Amino acid sequence: MRNGIDILVGTPGRIKDHLQNGKLDLSKVKHVVLDEVDQMLDMGFAEQVEDILRVAYKKDSEDNPQTLLFSATCPHWVYDVAKKYMKSKYEQIDLIGKRTQKAATTVEHLAIECHWSQRAAVIGDVIQVYSGSHGRTIVFCETKKEANELALNASIKQDCQSLHGDIPQKQREITLKGFRNGTFKVLVATNVAARGLDIPEVDLVVQSSPPK
Repeated sequence: MRNGIDILVGTPGRIKDHLQNGKLDLSKVKHVVLDEVDQMLDMGFAEQVEDILRVAYKKDSEDNPQTLLFSATCPHWVYDVAKKYMKSKYEQIDLIGKRTQKAATTVEHLAIECHWSQRAAVIGDVIQVYSGSHGRTIVFCETKKEANELALNASIKQDCQSLHGDIPQKQREITLKGFRNGTFKVLVATNVAARGLDIPEVDLVVQSSPPK
C-alpha cells in the first residue's frame, strides 16, 4: 500500500484502521464497490462504511467515485440508504425481475410439516433417503445452539460437523476443507454458511425452519 496500489479489497473494520493510522489515502478513489450491500449497511457495519466513504465523497459533487452496490436481496430500505452514495441518475440492474424466486430447474423442492420435537428424527430420515451414505448434505439452522445440538443428535447417522459464528475462523476453514474433501458428509450450519461458499456436489440442502 505504501508503494501505491490499483485495487484494495477489505473488510470495513480493517480499512477504517488503516485510514485512522494514516496508512491509506482514499482521496483519489475512482470506484467504490460494496458487496452484500444489505449486510454491509445493516449488521453493525453501516457506521464503519459511512466513516470510510465520508473520506472519498463530497456532498453533491459530480466528481464523487462511481459507486457499485451488489446484493442477492435488496429490500426497499437498501435503495433508500444507497441513494446517499449514488448519483441522482443511478441505474438499477435486476437479474431476477418480477419473479420472487429463481431456482435451478434441476432442483426438487419439498416442504415437510412436523412438530419441532420430531425435527431431528425427520431430518435424519430425509438425509438417509435423499442423500444416503455417500452424498453431501448441508442443514441450515437458525441458532448456534440448534446447530450444535443437531450436529450431535443420534438421529443423523452420517459423520456430521457444525459451522457457526462462535467457531474460530481457522477451525471453520478446517471444517469446510473436510466437507469439500468428503471427510464428513453432513454440515450443520447457521447462516454464516449461506453466502460465498463454493462447495461442489451438494446433494441435499435442508432448512430446519422456514428462512426469515
